[in-house]
Amino acid sequence: MKRRSFIKNTSLATGMALVPNFLKAFDDLVPNLNTHRNLVVIHLKGGNDGLNTIIPVNNDIYYNARPKIAIKQRDTIRLNDELGFNKNLLPLKKLYDQGYLSIINNVGYPNPSRSHFVSSDIWQTASDHSNILDSGWIGRYLDKYGKKPYNAIQIDDDLDLALRGERRNGIATRNAKQLYRSLQESDFNTILSYHDPSHHDEHNLGYLYQTMIDAKSSAKYLYETALDSNLSDSYPKASTLSNQLKVVGQFIKSGLDTNIYYASLGGFDTHANQVGRQDKLLKNYAEAVEAFVKDLRKNNKFRNTLILTFSEFGRRVKQNYSNGTDHGAANNIFVIGENLKKSGLYNSLASLKDLDNNGDLKYEIDFRTVYATVLSKWLNADDRIVLNQDFEKLNFI
Repeated sequence: MKRRSFIKNTSLATGMALVPNFLKAFDDLVPNLNTHRNLVVIHLKGGNDGLNTIIPVNNDIYYNARPKIAIKQRDTIRLNDELGFNKNLLPLKKLYDQGYLSIINNVGYPNPSRSHFVSSDIWQTASDHSNILDSGWIGRYLDKYGKKPYNAIQIDDDLDLALRGERRNGIATRNAKQLYRSLQESDFNTILSYHDPSHHDEHNLGYLYQTMIDAKSSAKYLYETALDSNLSDSYPKASTLSNQLKVVGQFIKSGLDTNIYYASLGGFDTHANQVGRQDKLLKNYAEAVEAFVKDLRKNNKFRNTLILTFSEFGRRVKQNYSNGTDHGAANNIFVIGENLKKSGLYNSLASLKDLDNNGDLKYEIDFRTVYATVLSKWLNADDRIVLNQDFEKLNFI
């Protein structure tokens, strides 16, 4: 069996057996640590409704299409004469006013899928709809530039496709202590004691042992490095994303040799009773991000950190019969950082008069141009190698 298939078809891909989530050690070079930069990716899982996030406050089409779930003008925080934030994004509006937020509207891809699984795979692999790759865009970045098993970390128990490369994967863990202790308390060391170097001749078995060895050294490095930096107590309580970003903040403050962090917040599949559910989720998101930025600024780490927030698709313009919205297409994404060249509204909202055949916003900006921009301008990587194509670069950084 080829190694790529072996990794994909065994529990090693998600770390559900033998060992916690981990990745193989990297052999190539990473960007110079003297110019170390952090990329934090946040996935709003389920398809966040962009039209009730950034609201077209004076658009009759919007209000007529959503008689029960449209956000009233009085419940928005105005950005200009045409658009306003959902009121639950007040913490984000503060970042917007400071020039730390760029809102990119109408982001999507050709021939959009309305399937959570397919669209998430497309976003995570940076693929065309007709040819979805087996490797993630972050994973392919690691294939080329990775050196250590912790150059990309997902704050979770399982590893998303985005962080799985052709040869190397990212590591998934909720915190350094959990990863370290789980290795000490499992049969991990017993298995390693049976290691015979001659097994390296057996392609997959040798790879398995090497991966386990790398996992052990990675856990030790994360644990010992993070010991010098305590978790901040300034984050909101009982919030999934907040807890993840608290750990990311600790890792960044610890000075880990990590380039990319991956976090997520689920629950955005709002087919029914959307308004209350989305309001709570947006509030959780905005408060968590605000606390994270404050944590980074306090420790002089914000200038070297870029935060990218996306969702796999937006929602249908017209509400459904359950006071919710069904799966849509183009959506807005948020880019947060101290070094933005174009903050505020990067572009205008797509026309609600010119929808696609399903009643969705038409995309104007391919999401892979956002990735290409981040890879080339922020991570100093060759985006053409990582994305397998040459995409236009945008001007937000």
